[in-house]
Amino acid sequence: MQKMTTLAPSLVILSLFALACPMRPEAVEQTTANDASTGGRGERVRVETRKDPAADQAFESATQSTQGASGDKVAAAYAEVAKSHPNTTSGQEALYRAGLIYFDRGDFAKARSAFNQLLFENPLFDRAQDAKLKLGLSALKLGAYRDAHQTLSALVDHVPSNQKDATLKAVGQAAEGEHLYGEALQVALKALDDAPSPEEKSKALERVTYLVEDKVPFVEVLKAQSALSTRSPAWPVLTFKLAKIYYHVRDWNHLAETLRIFLQEAPQHPFAEQARAMLARSTRRADVNPNVVGIVLPLSGKYKPLGEAVMRGIKLALKGSDIVTVVKDAQGDVNLAGQAVEDLVFDQGAIAVLGPLLAEDSKRAALVAEDLQVPLLTLSRSEHITEVGPFVFRNMLTNSAQADALAEYSTKVLGIQKFAMLYPDIPYGTELANDFWDALSQRGGEVRGAESYSYDQTTFTSEAKKLVGRYYLEDRGDYADLQRELSGNATDAFHKRKAVEKARHSVEPIVDFDALFIPDDWRRVGLVAPALAVEDIITNACDPRDLQRILSTTGKKTLKTVTLLGSNQWNSPKGRSGNAELMERAGKFVQCSVYVDGFYADSIRPATQKFVGLYRDAYKDSAQPEPGLLEAIGYDSAMMFRRVMASKTVSSRALFRDKLSSIKNFEGATGTTHFDRNREASKPLFFLTIDREGIKEISPTEKPGS
Repeated sequence: MQKMTTLAPSLVILSLFALACPMRPEAVEQTTANDASTGGRGERVRVETRKDPAADQAFESATQSTQGASGDKVAAAYAEVAKSHPNTTSGQEALYRAGLIYFDRGDFAKARSAFNQLLFENPLFDRAQDAKLKLGLSALKLGAYRDAHQTLSALVDHVPSNQKDATLKAVGQAAEGEHLYGEALQVALKALDDAPSPEEKSKALERVTYLVEDKVPFVEVLKAQSALSTRSPAWPVLTFKLAKIYYHVRDWNHLAETLRIFLQEAPQHPFAEQARAMLARSTRRADVNPNVVGIVLPLSGKYKPLGEAVMRGIKLALKGSDIVTVVKDAQGDVNLAGQAVEDLVFDQGAIAVLGPLLAEDSKRAALVAEDLQVPLLTLSRSEHITEVGPFVFRNMLTNSAQADALAEYSTKVLGIQKFAMLYPDIPYGTELANDFWDALSQRGGEVRGAESYSYDQTTFTSEAKKLVGRYYLEDRGDYADLQRELSGNATDAFHKRKAVEKARHSVEPIVDFDALFIPDDWRRVGLVAPALAVEDIITNACDPRDLQRILSTTGKKTLKTVTLLGSNQWNSPKGRSGNAELMERAGKFVQCSVYVDGFYADSIRPATQKFVGLYRDAYKDSAQPEPGLLEAIGYDSAMMFRRVMASKTVSSRALFRDKLSSIKNFEGATGTTHFDRNREASKPLFFLTIDREGIKEISPTEKPGS
């Protein structure tokens, strides 16, 4: 909250002195800390106001000559008198009248300038109070709220009674304009107290309500409410606002106390019905229905297919059980996700909640779940989400889990220590690349090169050249030597150019890495892999026949090969040939590569085969007869809930949380699962490789092609 700005002490003293002593002296001494002529040192300046015949004559002449003229001409004439005869009584009277004319005509900039000059030169001018009032009002009209507030707030208790209400209203407007909402509320409350009629009281109460609902911070509301009598019309407004704030921040004790006092003191108030409902709702937060589970997923909007995929798995898992599910559509809206969790607890008594799926939805839902102490099993990829608190769990394949699995496999099983990365410049790509780099560093691995590309890029020649040192050839000494050798016998520009081109194509690639990580979608991987081959990066390391063919073609004795590593985005649907579309696009250039996934429908794992069989049988006539990761995750998550709830002794949310935490060796479609100390689902990932026959599952200790 901004602090209220106060007048410089000397100006405050002078203002009070002017109001207490309206007699007009012939000479005044004024101290200022702001006058530029004093250099800001607070030096004393002498202001002398004197009668002057020439000034009096000029004033009279200006008055007579402008009779019937427009206001602008009259004001200009008075301003000229003030300019020509400064520090005279007539000059100051002329300045005051010019200010009045400007003010009445709505030229508030000139009015403010005139009144400022007048009060600076003679703060004890006999109509200084009126000048200050119009000065403050001019500043308010011009949006100079700080100056307006300073000037007008000092006048409220001194203006005539017929001006007091208007002045007080202006002070409130200035305070609001300067974001001094606490001050504005105090002004509005004073106006309410002083309102002379029911109509005026109604308007004043509307002003209080507006400020309390939309502007005033909690501390100021609490301060104002504490000072109010319960008989004040504003007391219910401020008290109910406090209750809503306590509800929002989950301060249940203060909420209950505030609502009970409200209903005791204002049982017939228009807010009373809402107060009763809020009190009843808040007291239901501890009520639990042990058979009810809440589901929060995006079931409409652009994320509808994702939510529906999870729901297919959930329904399959809970088929035949006595578990009651209450499904809430989060619609991909953060606020709806949080509200859904709240509704499930307060209105349905849900013992636990499954979902949401999207990152931001899950963050909001996790905060609400932790506040209400209801177990939440989110399906979000968002890292560190379980750090919100002990009631938040997560079951989903994450970037860090993939990075750790690939780093462990490539360093320990493949024995690789030197890596490169080629990744899309999008959050998914950069996060996975960073996670993989960190995981390699922990295991002694070294990243020799890293190149990024645009998310919508379709050619990758430049990136491939950069990885092997063929892009900035001028920096390579071997290229310079080869260029000189080939162009040495050239006799003309044409042959020299041909020699340079030959040198560029003849220079050997510097492949100083043994594995290349590409965390991207299978469609782009299908474009990247062939581009690597063009730059002599040999990726089908496990195919002896093809390696022998390359040796024969190039005449080399040995070949440097690179293993491609990928994330679950490499998983592609089957194409016309029956093989994965990634294979149809990239062919032999992705053979021998290794990627990981959180689910593989053709896995030999018994629990996975069981789930796939159940799913295909249940949804054989649907548009989605084959399950994917989301269906499998939904199934496993619901099955874990089913296991916890199989014991009829789990009657509280705390017990549900403890039972879920203690799950060990859960054989699910996505692997043998347990929750670690951070309530993250831990399970072995699926390792997949590609050979001539297609996609093949391998164990975490098996090399591709073995």
